[in-house]
Amino acid sequence: MGIKKIIEKLLPKFLLSLYHYKLVLLAAMIYGFPGKKIKVIGVTGTKGKSTSVILIGKILEEAGFRVAWMTSATIKVADREILNPYHMTMPGRFVIQRFLKDALISKCDYAILEVTSEGIKQHRHRFINFDTAVFTNLKPEHIEAHGSFENYRLCKGKLFKATKNIHVLNLDDKELEYFMQFPAHKKIGCSMINPRADIYATNIQESREGVGFSIGGMDFNLKLLGRFNISNSLLAVGVGLSSGVALGVCKRALEKISIMPGRMEVVIEKPYKVIVDLAHTPDSYEEVFKAVKAFPHNKIIVVFGSAGGGRDKWKRPVLGKIAGQSADYIVLCNEDPYDEKPEEIVEEIKKGVIESGFVKENLFEILDRREAIRKGLTLAKENDMVLILGKGTEQLMVLSTGKVPWDDRTITKEEFKSIDFSTRRL
Repeated sequence: MGIKKIIEKLLPKFLLSLYHYKLVLLAAMIYGFPGKKIKVIGVTGTKGKSTSVILIGKILEEAGFRVAWMTSATIKVADREILNPYHMTMPGRFVIQRFLKDALISKCDYAILEVTSEGIKQHRHRFINFDTAVFTNLKPEHIEAHGSFENYRLCKGKLFKATKNIHVLNLDDKELEYFMQFPAHKKIGCSMINPRADIYATNIQESREGVGFSIGGMDFNLKLLGRFNISNSLLAVGVGLSSGVALGVCKRALEKISIMPGRMEVVIEKPYKVIVDLAHTPDSYEEVFKAVKAFPHNKIIVVFGSAGGGRDKWKRPVLGKIAGQSADYIVLCNEDPYDEKPEEIVEEIKKGVIESGFVKENLFEILDRREAIRKGLTLAKENDMVLILGKGTEQLMVLSTGKVPWDDRTITKEEFKSIDFSTRRL
């Protein structure tokens, strides 16, 4: 057990909170309080944060602004962009403060951050003057870490309490009322169902080429897959308009985007389609399967696991049940077991799969994630769909023995290339 874990285990909650606060203050002091010298946009919610951040960034860039962003997928400062190497959505306070300092040095006009409940709990949002707060949605997640859904929601709300200027809100989420209570100079509501919203999407369309919708009579045709990306796009447009960007510029920016790293990312097109997605919650599983079923396909093969370390154990059988109701073949494997026994994690997922009435002969348990991905690829035939879920662009896998380099997309392509299709009947 590392020093950090020992400190967290031994200190009382109020002292642990003070410890995190002091670290944030120290980091801000070392880097000269950069979060007070640049316009910062914070995006919070359970799902869609990374995508929304990147869509906002692309819109602002199209309008001529210099932009920095930090997401669980990528980190960008002006013209430099890298995959997030930290295995966390909102990295430690020194990383964030250094990122904001780099954005200042690079003369960025905006810095856009994913803001997580755990980050807020550890005061990582402190000493940053958020100009705009964005709410995507709120679903049950991180319940064990926060003690209850109410505590989880409370943490998210602290971003809006701290942001006094602009709030951009998803009006279609059932938790909206809680986030509406916080005062702001300007509030912008986005919706796919409420015509009274400031930004209202009509003429919604989904296809294997992407999604389409209209705002105020202007048609948007995006190459991104899944209805949920319409909601993300509306929020991005809301931020764009609140920053003085014309609707036509928003349209131009969004229509240029052909891929969102690790989010419904198609990594293989033929002879079957393989999609890598970060999905790791029941709601995101339902969204992914719903999107995939809209494509012409024969069978659906899904490869997935669930995080260990005591993280939301309740959801494991739920994920299994959703997959069992939607897939034709399931391959269960490691995701990030941490210090838990991988066999026990898989067994908990399996309970949900069996409960769904899934055909046992089509269920495989292969803990080694590379081997599991290979199995999924070899099960697939022409016009099938293979889903690799749970990690997206994450660059590490955390085992009980430590961290190992990883990227589902790279591993999938490597294993695909090694398959001899001349001996297989597709």
